[in-house]
Order: sequence, then C-alpha cells, then structure tokens
Amino acid sequence: MSERAGVEERRRRSRAPMIVGIVVVAVLAVVIGGVVLTQHTAATGAADPSTPAGSIPISRAGTPFATTVDSGVVVAGRSASHTLDVWEDALCPACQSFEARGGARIAKVVAEGKLRVRYHLVNLLEQRSEPEGYSTLGGNAMLCGAENGIFPDLHVSLYTAQPDEGGTAYTADQLVDLGTRLGAGPGYADCVRSGKYAPVIAANFAAAAKDPALRHQQTGSFGTPTLVLDGKMLEAGDARLDVIAPPL
Repeated sequence: MSERAGVEERRRRSRAPMIVGIVVVAVLAVVIGGVVLTQHTAATGAADPSTPAGSIPISRAGTPFATTVDSGVVVAGRSASHTLDVWEDALCPACQSFEARGGARIAKVVAEGKLRVRYHLVNLLEQRSEPEGYSTLGGNAMLCGAENGIFPDLHVSLYTAQPDEGGTAYTADQLVDLGTRLGAGPGYADCVRSGKYAPVIAANFAAAAKDPALRHQQTGSFGTPTLVLDGKMLEAGDARLDVIAPPL
C-alpha cells in the first residue's frame, strides 16, 4: 500500500467512529423523544378508554358541603349573603382550570355559610367527545350526584380526571362505578343510566346561549365557565370573588 493510500485508510477509519456516534445520538434522540411524548400523554391525558369501569380516580373536595337540585340547577349552600351562579360544561378545559384554582376556597366559604353557589350544567361541547355526548353524560352525573349526596367529591373527581376535549369520553358504567365508590345514594345509578337530567342540561344551554346578560365582553357570546356574582358577571381580572372567597 502506498503512503498516500495508507493516509486515506487511516482517515476513513478515524471517521467511522464519528459517523457511528452521530447515528447513535440521532437514534437515542428519537427514542428519548418518543418516551417523553408517551410520558407526557400518560401524565396529562384522559384515562385509557380500554380500561374497565372503575378506572376514574377519586379526588376529594377540600371541604364537604350539602347540595340540592332546584329546577335543574345544583344549589350548594342554603342561604348566604352572596350568591355565585356558575355555568359549566363537564368537558370544558377552562372549567377544569377554574375548579383547580378556586374550587377549594369556594367549597370552604360555602361550608361556612358565606356563599351560595348555583351550578348550571350545560352541553356547549356536546359534539367534542368520542362518542359525542359526554357534556350531557358528565353533567347529568353531577346533577345525579347532587341529589344523592356526593356532588362535592364527584365534581372534583370529574374535573381532576377530565377526558380530553376531542378524545374518548367516560361511559355511563364508569360514572356509575365512580359514584358508587364515593358512597352515592341508591338512586344515583338509575339516574345516570336513564339520563334523567339530559333535557334540563340542553335547556340550560339553550337559555344561556341566547341570554344577552351572559355574553362575555371579549367574545360577544356565551362561553364556559361563566360566573355571575350577585347578579353581575365576572370578567377576567375581576377581584370581587377574591374578596368573598379569598385564596387559601
């Protein structure tokens, strides 16, 4: 082998480990990226749709409080100096965020008798689950829970483990199982499976959507959550609710 050929051979051999190293790094990046993506989906997504009934995890309200159902509205607290009306959808991500930020402090002042809350369940996102209809199914379960003594814990549980918008929804069997584990009264299962409050939820949405008083300033339309405190809508940045229900 000539001296020049020998130099070229040594160069080729010295480049080989570098090329192999680059390929290995690239493969690791793909694998690690896939693992991270999978972990992120598992950590933030809804329950696996193939899991059996009973897979919805339980979350507990910070403070228990009594509820009743009045004309299709969940009423928390008897009489108080302030009343908060909340329009929400079981599939609404912003409703989940509101519950995560303010649910515990609202529960506390309701239990203390300082605030009365009226939850109006609506089906604004009815077509955005697979299969369609989880807004009604989840909202109906909450109303059924309110009349069977488990609304605070059921409400927190369904928002904490909320299905993804556009993703696979929980089934009636899963909702019945969750309520059973939370200690629901004997009428809860039949209430959920029969869709007892489905017409009420649709009527709540129809009424809210055409009510000029419930149109948000930024969008000019109704959306969820909508909050009305003592008859006046709360818009972003309004501190009135913080005064009545201070952050914990």
